[in-house]
Amino acid sequence: MSQALWIAKTGLEAMQTRMAVITNNLANVNTAGYKRGRPVFADLLYQNVRQVGAQSAQNSLLPTGLSLGTGVKTVATEKVFTQGNTMETGNPLDIAVQGKGFFQILMPDGTIAYSRNGSFHLNESGQMVTSGGLALQPAITIPSDAQNITIGYDGTVSVTLPGQATPSQVGTIQLADFVNPSGLQPIGDNLYLESAASGTPQTGNPGQGGLGNLLQGNLETSNVNVVESLVNMIETQRSYEMVSKAIQATDRMLEYVNNNI
Repeated sequence: MSQALWIAKTGLEAMQTRMAVITNNLANVNTAGYKRGRPVFADLLYQNVRQVGAQSAQNSLLPTGLSLGTGVKTVATEKVFTQGNTMETGNPLDIAVQGKGFFQILMPDGTIAYSRNGSFHLNESGQMVTSGGLALQPAITIPSDAQNITIGYDGTVSVTLPGQATPSQVGTIQLADFVNPSGLQPIGDNLYLESAASGTPQTGNPGQGGLGNLLQGNLETSNVNVVESLVNMIETQRSYEMVSKAIQATDRMLEYVNNNI
């Protein structure tokens, strides 16, 4: 079978993967704290027919070689952790991170996951949890008779209790950061897990050690650019069509050979 058909096959698969990533980005355009994905491609091994630099004669070398490519492959779908816009909600338990850092979330198995989604709620015990009921770490418990909740830029959580003029501090929200955030393992529900590629988490109070500040009553929106995604979608579609035409052209060439033998 013609080598061009196999090369075109890898191109079609690559474009399908890119379209899937773009579609997932657009589907999550309204997901708080979502970070867009980006596919990364690399060319496949080359068939080395004539070695570059080989001797063409006793005193001369080949200035160029003859290498035939075998196509393309998808090597990664990395997350782009650029800052999303902040959207004011007015909910005192909504928190946006301005800058670097992830919220620490306690998983049911005792491990720690990480998230940029700062939409929190109170469970039956007054503890701050995610929409899925997972507890924020370090644990923050709000008294049932609290009249007002204030979360400072540095993560300090204080409440106003009945009969007390001075707010009482109930805890501090800490953030975690990684040397390579793109190495985190996404597991859904706006959560990421530490991996060998991400490095170990560096935790601290917001606003210190390069960590971002917290903004109460706001949420970080998705960093997906809809217009850019639509342009990429059109570009992917056109690339898919061009590779398909390469398959059609190769098919016609084979048909010509078969009909003239």
